[in-house]
Amino acid sequence: MALYLAFKEIWRNKGRYLLISGIVALITTLVLFIAALAEGLGAGNREYIQKLDAELLVYQSGVDLSIAASRLGRNKLAQIRRVEGVEAVGQIATSNTTIVLPDGREPVDVALLGVEPGMPGEPPVLRGAQLGRARANEAIIDRRVVDQTGLGVGDVVVIKSIQGTEEKFFNLTVVGVTDGRGFGLQPTMIVPYLTWDRVRPQSGTETGGGEFVSNLIAVRLVEPERWREMAVRLENQVSDIQAVDRRTAYQATPGYTAQQSTLDTQRYFTFFIGILVVGGFFQIQTLQKIAQIGMLKAIGTSTWTIGLAAISQIVIVNALGVAAGVVGSLLLSLSFPPTLPIIFTGDAVASAVAALLIIGPMGGLVSVVLLVRVEPLTALGLAQ
Repeated sequence: MALYLAFKEIWRNKGRYLLISGIVALITTLVLFIAALAEGLGAGNREYIQKLDAELLVYQSGVDLSIAASRLGRNKLAQIRRVEGVEAVGQIATSNTTIVLPDGREPVDVALLGVEPGMPGEPPVLRGAQLGRARANEAIIDRRVVDQTGLGVGDVVVIKSIQGTEEKFFNLTVVGVTDGRGFGLQPTMIVPYLTWDRVRPQSGTETGGGEFVSNLIAVRLVEPERWREMAVRLENQVSDIQAVDRRTAYQATPGYTAQQSTLDTQRYFTFFIGILVVGGFFQIQTLQKIAQIGMLKAIGTSTWTIGLAAISQIVIVNALGVAAGVVGSLLLSLSFPPTLPIIFTGDAVASAVAALLIIGPMGGLVSVVLLVRVEPLTALGLAQ
């Protein structure tokens, strides 16, 4: 009986209920796109570090975990390698460069990372081969570079670097393609560390002929679960370093925490707005049908039936709006260019949908309480 009453009213007032479902759909779209934007911007900052084949990242001490300010030489690498419990170490050097594309297409700015071939820091490839020698003119590109440039395994990529006051161009052969490895909100190109030292942008005062200096050292441990103990051991046995786990490292990226907090706040306010909108609509609906509810109670309809009918109505209308919003959002995302940092993930979509399905009934609770408290005689104007 409760479901019959709910469907009957929805069908008799299709336009009104489609309107509120449409509003819920728009709220759903907004929530999903905020979640996708948060994921996209976060991934652009953390992907490379988050996916490293290493438990610890070592910085120069006193730089507040700033990758750009950290400077670590080969002597530090050797000292870290000798610490008991360390399985493998690899230097990681960071800079930016520009891929020059043929046919007059727009150049693409990428993060240029120098790594030691075969060591922590070099990502596994999905297609092609790993890096060869430390001086090889080779590169691994991530899928974001592929999406934006169309490059693939075997292609020669031209990069432009400012060295001193001159623009210099270098040719590198793409030997492998890896998954998404965003770094500094840019797609990523990984090259051997000595090649990086030669082709990176640099001032005229830099010679590149001395000891190779990197920004980070990635450390893979014999016993990964003991990373906290090993971080302390490394700092005690090697001077002027700071060792942290991957999560701490990417959360220290400038603006990462503030960016995620801002987007999360926007998402929570959208949920709150959804509660008010759905609640307000059903509150107005309730006030308009007090007399009908009084009549139902007068002819013997139980309070439980009326309450269940109201809840069913709220759930159905809200679920239709959420479903429409999810489908619309996913279809709309197909039209976006690959440069837009929008990433829909299963976990993010599922959690957002679950929250949206809950806020409808939450918003309508006041109207349900009002319905079950209606007195038949009062509603019909017969009370003395």
